[in-house]
Amino acid sequence: MTRFSGWLGAMGGARRSSPDALPVRLGRQSLSGTPVASAGLAGFDQALVWVTVALLMLGLVMVYSASIAMPDNPKFAHYAHTHFLMRHVLSLAVALIVAILAFQVPMSIWEKVAPWLFVLSLVLLMLVLIPFIGKGVNGARRWITLGFMNFQPSELAKFAVLIYAADYMVRKMEVKERFFRAVLPMAFAIGIVGLLLLAEPDMGAFMVISVIAMGILFLGGVNARMFFVIAAVVVVAFGLMVMLSDWRRERIFAYLDPWGEKYAMGKGYQLSHSLIAFGRGEIFGVGLGGSIEKLHWLPEAHTDFLMAVIGEEFGLVGVLVVIALFMWMTRRIMHIGRQSIALDRLFAGLVAQGVGIWIGFQTFINIGVNLGALPTKGLTLPLMSYGGSAILMNLISLAVVLRIDYENRLLMRGGRA
Repeated sequence: MTRFSGWLGAMGGARRSSPDALPVRLGRQSLSGTPVASAGLAGFDQALVWVTVALLMLGLVMVYSASIAMPDNPKFAHYAHTHFLMRHVLSLAVALIVAILAFQVPMSIWEKVAPWLFVLSLVLLMLVLIPFIGKGVNGARRWITLGFMNFQPSELAKFAVLIYAADYMVRKMEVKERFFRAVLPMAFAIGIVGLLLLAEPDMGAFMVISVIAMGILFLGGVNARMFFVIAAVVVVAFGLMVMLSDWRRERIFAYLDPWGEKYAMGKGYQLSHSLIAFGRGEIFGVGLGGSIEKLHWLPEAHTDFLMAVIGEEFGLVGVLVVIALFMWMTRRIMHIGRQSIALDRLFAGLVAQGVGIWIGFQTFINIGVNLGALPTKGLTLPLMSYGGSAILMNLISLAVVLRIDYENRLLMRGGRA
């Protein structure tokens, strides 16, 4: 890779350079000599931080609103009305502390530990399947009890695959046009993760991980024809998974007809009540705390179907605000990734863009499921839904993106990342 010092060496003649020079911001002047707005001297993207805080705080309020009536259910009779709120606050506190620590780690360290982090995620995915270690809920074994929280290894696997795929593409740059040397080993690694996730089962996490890996392969420069072959194989594979599984097939049929007599009280129950919640919300909603569907009608209202409660209590306006915040966040993260690649920091750029793909795709799936546009799938709304592991890994990934932006700014101001 070209050293960034080459860019710095050209700064003296930047004003006389050709218009093809990269328009990378440096204070109030770009490297091409064109005056631009200040990149900000705070050292990190403050707007991204505030949007993240806004989503976290809104999520905190909505988790409390969606879970406040749950102790009225005999299943949760021994819980206080603030039980889920306090656990969510604890998860946020732990996640923020770990995210601050993650921000201190240079990207060069993340690149070195990428393979080991991937191996660790595989080990944890194996451990969760062992009785007395993995905790099962509703027929799925996805959690490891840590005392103060239940950790979900599949959330770590999303981050580990993201880091590993970025590192893999950097190492395979010279052979990225060759299928067997560039793509097949990565496909084998993702296949192992997929088998372990399907054993839990957690098809939703496997879908997100597959999209993250494919996105990084595409952004890393894999041959387009090769990429579309991989995409076709993945689509066929997921189609076969649905066709060969009775309960997955029933879920698809329920999605197509959630109001049918066969599914209304079964597989289509969550979707039908989610749609009722959005219908009650109309344009401006029924007001904070006014949701009826959260009163034991809509299962998992504080996790997978939090957006339905937002839609009922804040209406179309509230839903559009949340979507706008996520769209801005995804766009900003992708911009940070492109900026890093422009500075010849390929690993950091692919990591940032991988985080953008992760948050953007999972948000799209969750909102699509809540609105009935996609079949029901157990994926939380990033940064907002109740769930300690998801919040933890979401904030760590965003801390890494802020670290990438911080190092970009250091380089653009003449320092060293």
